[in-house]
Formats: sequence, structure tokens, C-alpha cells
Amino acid sequence: MLDSQVVDEAVLLRLLRRAGRIVARPALECLELLLDPATPAPARLTVLAALTYLLVPVDLIPDFLPVAGFSDDLVAITALLGTCGRHRTEAIRQRAQRRLDRWFPLGR
Repeated sequence: MLDSQVVDEAVLLRLLRRAGRIVARPALECLELLLDPATPAPARLTVLAALTYLLVPVDLIPDFLPVAGFSDDLVAITALLGTCGRHRTEAIRQRAQRRLDRWFPLGR
């Protein structure tokens, strides 16, 4: 077992913040897309449906089935990425970046 004298906690914290930023950026862009009043209702519905499907533990096709189990998740991810890619504006990116910088500061 490692003790705290072996692990540089400041380095670990910086690493976790950077990893968190990588994972959080697309999620925050989706959030800003949903919050943007200029986002068309069908795009919002697609994003909400895809995120809900990916986050709810019930699948149409159980994941333990080889190949087929993840195909429904792939459809949801494809819909999410396509919709976000078409409707994400520079203003949405900037708002997501500001939120990211507040939530995951890179400082020390």
C-alpha cells in the first residue's frame, strides 16, 4: 500500500483536474446547447433523449449480449454527437469553456 509520502498529492490533483476537463468539456457543451434559447426544440429533444438513454440503466438491448448489446448505445451516442456537432456555436463553446475553467481550474 502506498502512503502519502510516496504520492505527490499536488501532482495527482493536477492530473485529475486535467482528466476531468477532458471528460467534462463535451458534457458541458451539451449542457450549454440545451440551455441556449437559440437551439431548436428538435435538437434539444434529441440531446435530452440520447443523454437520458445513455444514463438510465435500462437498455433496449442488454449490454451483456455480444456486439448487439452495445449497438443501441452506439445509436444514442451517434445521435448525440451529430446533433451537438450541427448546433454547437462558438458562443456555446465559450460558455462551456468558462464553466469548465470555474469547475476544473488548472492553477497550481
